[in-house]
Amino acid sequence: MPFCKQACHYCDFHFSTSLQRKEEMIQAIAKEIVLRKSELNEVIETIYFGGGTPSLLSTEELHYLIDTVYKNYSVIEHPEITLEANPDDLTKEKIQELAISPVNRLSIGIQSFFEEDLQTMNRSHNSEQAKNCLEEATRHFDNITVDLIYGIPNMSNERWQENLQTVFDFGINHISSYALTVEPKTALASFIRSGKYPNVSEELALEHFNILVAATEKNGFVNYEVSNFGKPNYFSKHNTSYWLGKSYLGFGPSAHSFNGKQRSWNVSNNIKYNKALRDNIIPNETETLSQNDVFNETIMIGLRTIWGIDLKHIENHFSTSFKDKLIANADKFIQKELLELTKDQKLKITKKGRFLADGIASDLFLVH
Repeated sequence: MPFCKQACHYCDFHFSTSLQRKEEMIQAIAKEIVLRKSELNEVIETIYFGGGTPSLLSTEELHYLIDTVYKNYSVIEHPEITLEANPDDLTKEKIQELAISPVNRLSIGIQSFFEEDLQTMNRSHNSEQAKNCLEEATRHFDNITVDLIYGIPNMSNERWQENLQTVFDFGINHISSYALTVEPKTALASFIRSGKYPNVSEELALEHFNILVAATEKNGFVNYEVSNFGKPNYFSKHNTSYWLGKSYLGFGPSAHSFNGKQRSWNVSNNIKYNKALRDNIIPNETETLSQNDVFNETIMIGLRTIWGIDLKHIENHFSTSFKDKLIANADKFIQKELLELTKDQKLKITKKGRFLADGIASDLFLVH
């Protein structure tokens, strides 16, 4: 859902701050859901409302889109249905409405419980709203994930620990946490260039990441993907399907889809998207992935997870030469104890190498 109340300074996702075309957009997305039903033959296990800010939708609008999925696809009996939400949208009344809707998982974008951080990031909520929404949400939802950002300049280790402790105190069962990154063409990038804001520090981010890993482990969380921490039985089924290479369909402007061989992405323009759907056209581009592309993606997502890369899968789906190259290229990281090769032929990132996972993965890519 490509709508937000205001632009966060660090965000480079596609969205509009004008809600004038919201109803038209909902109708267009519903039409795309119908038009693309032949593309996915699998039974639907998860439905995910991402954004933008999907919590700007009314519960009636959410029902309408979920019903459209059910009418056009085969859905398992108890699918995971996640709604991304901002704390300021999650009023007591809204949470109570959602609790009796098909939505059974909330992904709440807290980012920080400190006013200074929230103002720096230009978040639309304040600290009190963040705590109030968690207090009410935990009364009605068991399956909640909270987003937190670390590596924010001037955020002390003590403040970061306090952010984490606040989440633990609310009894939240899942955390998604990312380092603050500077994306081109964002307000944050402009502030740093002009000297209005200090640049991010990889050293600070690493300190915070290590605190995050230790604190979540102490509190019973499993770091099952580099940026995701869940208690047993609370891993994100939806995001895990991405990391396991399953097929998925994405609806709405800028949404991506994947069928195992091809990747497609919709136009990142609300007006063009709506116009195309009025004409029964899917406004997307498609690329067919080469064998090297699929291999590289397998490496990238595999190393970010606790499941690692199955060398038997590499041999069966690619070739023995692919497996041999991978083992040879991985050896230097194994020697440095950044990677490990297990007895059951899985190549996994170690705790020492976890923060460096993406860099290690890119070094193992096969280049044309």
